[in-house]
Amino acid sequence: MSLTALSHCGPRCSLAVRHLVQQRSLWAGTFRSAQLTALPKAPGFVRPPRQLSSSTVAQSAAAAPSVLSRADVITDHPFNNITDTIFQKIGVNLHQQPGHPIGIIKGAIHDYFDSHHPTTFTKFDDLAPIVAATANFDEVLVPADHVSRSPNDTYYVAPETVLRCHTSAHQAEILRQGERAFLVTGDVYRRDSIDATHYPVFHQMEGVRVFGPQDWQASGMEGAQYAEVELKRTLEGLAQHLFGEVEMRWIDAYFPFTEPSFELEIFFKGQWLEVLGCGVMQQQILDKNLGPGQKAWAFGLGLERLAMVLFDIPDIRLFWTSDQRFLGQFKAGNMTTKFKSYSKYPPCYKDVAFWISDAFTENNLCEVVRDIAGDLAEEVKLIDDFTHPKTGRTSHCYRIAYRSMERSLTDDEVNALQEEVRSTVATKLNVELR
Repeated sequence: MSLTALSHCGPRCSLAVRHLVQQRSLWAGTFRSAQLTALPKAPGFVRPPRQLSSSTVAQSAAAAPSVLSRADVITDHPFNNITDTIFQKIGVNLHQQPGHPIGIIKGAIHDYFDSHHPTTFTKFDDLAPIVAATANFDEVLVPADHVSRSPNDTYYVAPETVLRCHTSAHQAEILRQGERAFLVTGDVYRRDSIDATHYPVFHQMEGVRVFGPQDWQASGMEGAQYAEVELKRTLEGLAQHLFGEVEMRWIDAYFPFTEPSFELEIFFKGQWLEVLGCGVMQQQILDKNLGPGQKAWAFGLGLERLAMVLFDIPDIRLFWTSDQRFLGQFKAGNMTTKFKSYSKYPPCYKDVAFWISDAFTENNLCEVVRDIAGDLAEEVKLIDDFTHPKTGRTSHCYRIAYRSMERSLTDDEVNALQEEVRSTVATKLNVELR
């Protein structure tokens, strides 16, 4: 719901911010045809599980169970594309830890809504991350050919169930429960590239407020106009609450679940930065799930992105560390912290080259690397793209940066990781190593 595509950012953003903008939810959808096909699995390729180093909220019928077992998430269904690396993130719930940077940002946003709209917004932050594909896509009007439906982008438990791509997956259900103003926070899952600003698990907050005729008639405005005015007033106040007195501007946008749709940008540290996506909710979502005669606004934002900007956090992997040199710098309720780097360990670069097939995607390569190296994989970058003039075959060469933020890596362990990456890429991704 929150972050816009790189094409919206342009030269006004720094390189780091432009990359970060790409870590987006469906609020920033760019459309292309996506064929829904199962991902290939290597026979016998199963990695053993690794060990994992608020305000009052409401819970609905979809509240998360106390424990999701591995068998609930990783199955032998041919459509299932969830790895142990992803499974181990489920239930960590960084947004529920008040002293964690993600929890601090969530708390600051809750404070804003509690102070400006006391007792108005119901808060949900413990809803199950496994949702029906219909809730994740169809109920928020995501088109049938939207790229996000592809297993290249989304983690599927089975054809009918997914790890939610966005907190909007709960919007219709909560409206059907009769809620008219609510905030939903949760971990969301997207298959993505590997670098300092991309991670397959991140956290979003969704906000919705519904109005009835009694709200807009006294203003002399139409319902949709009233909802838009209230939306912009509310979110401009939120931006000032988080960033202080900053220059703001509204950019017209397109999202399938709102019309009109907008992105809010602020001028911060010498550049324009997108804060969130939002809009007036599509009428058919309201009519179907709450009833006719209503208008509503909706917004969404990414908590990691705000935390990285506000706290000067340079690498998204840091949010998942248990190192007290990181966690000890933050305190619940303190929005003034500026992260002081402590890692001076050098990266180790390894290249892998192969002839690709038509089925190859970079997201699948990143899943292989991430499942083998975990957070030791700092970046996967395409450094050479060559098409043979006679055979027409295409070769890609990727450079993998391995780096620990806590210790120096040895040559032996990096070589072992790289060899496992090479062998797994060849068997699982159906490519020919060079």
